[in-house]
Amino acid sequence: MEKKILFRAVIEVLGKPQEHVEKSIREYVEKLKGSKEFEVVSEEFAEIKKQDKGELWATFAELEIRTDKIDNLTGFCFDYMPSLIEVIEPTEMKVSDQEFSSFLNDLQAKLHQIDMFAKQMRVENSHLRRNMGGLLKNYLTVLLSKGNLSSKQLAGLTGINEEKLGDFLDQLIDSGKVELKDGIYSLKKD
Repeated sequence: MEKKILFRAVIEVLGKPQEHVEKSIREYVEKLKGSKEFEVVSEEFAEIKKQDKGELWATFAELEIRTDKIDNLTGFCFDYMPSLIEVIEPTEMKVSDQEFSSFLNDLQAKLHQIDMFAKQMRVENSHLRRNMGGLLKNYLTVLLSKGNLSSKQLAGLTGINEEKLGDFLDQLIDSGKVELKDGIYSLKKD
């Protein structure tokens, strides 16, 4: 079947190390070339560049691709997450109600999938925070059982920012387990 839809897409990759980013963008394009739904007409790879902050590297590929169905184009958007897509040919498309409904249903299915993932991550994050908070409170109690310490010393021993650590220490004070005198924390004696 003739591939009658021609589109331009930009696919970006960001990550580290540099070699992984370069390899990933090329593997993306090779995977696309191996697909029976798409014909890669042209490809142009940008030079990889280190990002201003951090150790991340970024590159992109600009592609011209042909396909025969709008559903394939929709699938491409979901699977490859291009940062830009532009339909070149045809200049006008007649889309049936069935095709448009299929597009909207695919879009809704993907949105529901993303929403479920976000909710799951929120729940997991909440559990992790609660568990890490309990673990940190226990660790602070153990450290203070060995001697009285300042918040700066506790921050050095735990590796947690002194300001953030203060919130946990305040909770221990509120619960009656720890007391603070002259900037020094100690376990409260029963």
